Amino acid sequence: MSQGLWMSRAAARLSTALRRRAARAAEDARAAREPAGGAGLPVPREPQAVPQVRVFVEAPAPVEPPRPEPAREPYPVRPATPAEAVPWGLRVAAESTWRLLLLAGALYLVFRVVDMLRLVAFAVLAALLVSALLEPVVSWQKRHGVPRPLAAASSFLAGIAGIALVGWFVVWQVSTNLHDVTDQVQAGVERLRGWLVTGPLHLTEQQITDFAKQISTAIGTNSEQITSAGFTGVTVAVEVLTGVVLAFFTTFFLLYDGARIWNWLLGVLPRQSRYAMAGAGPKAWTTLTAYVRGTVCVAFIDALCIGIGIQLLGVPLAMPLAVIVFLGAFVPLVGALVTGAIAVLIALVTVGPFTALMVLVVLVAVQQVEGHLLQPLILGRAVRVHPLAVVLGVAAGTIVGGIGGAVVAVPLIAVTNTVVSHLRRRAAAGQEVFEALEAAQAAQAAERS
Repeated sequence: MSQGLWMSRAAARLSTALRRRAARAAEDARAAREPAGGAGLPVPREPQAVPQVRVFVEAPAPVEPPRPEPAREPYPVRPATPAEAVPWGLRVAAESTWRLLLLAGALYLVFRVVDMLRLVAFAVLAALLVSALLEPVVSWQKRHGVPRPLAAASSFLAGIAGIALVGWFVVWQVSTNLHDVTDQVQAGVERLRGWLVTGPLHLTEQQITDFAKQISTAIGTNSEQITSAGFTGVTVAVEVLTGVVLAFFTTFFLLYDGARIWNWLLGVLPRQSRYAMAGAGPKAWTTLTAYVRGTVCVAFIDALCIGIGIQLLGVPLAMPLAVIVFLGAFVPLVGALVTGAIAVLIALVTVGPFTALMVLVVLVAVQQVEGHLLQPLILGRAVRVHPLAVVLGVAAGTIVGGIGGAVVAVPLIAVTNTVVSHLRRRAAAGQEVFEALEAAQAAQAAERS
């Protein structure tokens, strides 16, 4: 009973609330249509509070803009020029190589020309050496009032006389002692034969005889080659005589008119090179003169010491051997030792092994004194050349030009060293002057500003 009553009351309240809301809504609609103050304008009404509803919307995550992809170049990249595709080190090596090949080709052509004109080249070089030796005599005579033609002629004739005297002395000594030396050589050969039979080799007489027959057969079989060698020797003798005559004429004119010849050579050079070579030429001539005079002194001391040593040891032909050693000493470091080997062989054949060994000791001792005392003291710093350069120069000169090449190799190296050093110092001095001028100009400009 009570529950039904409650439900009816609730329904009545709900219907009443609904009617009131509907009436209010109708009144609001009518008021919105009517104008305010009777003029047809809408009458404003107080706004009703509208419940605010907060809506939480999740913010979207920031989106990064797309990064532009790097432009991809086609692979492999083609360089602008073919040279850019070559590595730097290889390019440098190639540039250096073709320049070296060009220089080697030029040097080869020079050597070929010199080989074709070997007679003239050696004659001129020999004339330069002899002129460097005789020039101080000519200068001394000029300082004492002797005219240059007379001074040159007298010095030239004195030089020829000295060379002829040395040659005559050698021939005279050899011809005088040749018979005794031949007998001593035969006795030495017999002693060697006996040593081969009774010595540690224990050869038989038949083996020695067969060996001698083989040598005779070889000589008889190669008689044509020996004859042709004889004709070749005659040709060489004619060439040597021609070269000697040409060297004599060249020497005389160098002594007589050397200054004019040098001025003419300077005129042939390009204008940019004349001033540099005008200063390098006198220095080169001074070096050559000092070298020749020093070498003559050293060779004389070597020959004197070795000649006295082999004379005291009882070796025959001591004086001719000393002269040969004197001529060989013009090749530094090795010339006296090589020519002294002849004295060792003669001592071995004529006297005995012990004497030959003592001669070798004398040669080595004199060679050590020459290398460590005589050359530094006499030649001095003007022509100081490293021993390795001397040995390599002598070897190269011997390969290119034989004995003549070995003689002129070392003075050529010394002169080249002097010229290069002078040109280098001149270039350094010119650079210093140029830098000083630039600094002075910069200082003047700073003062003006």
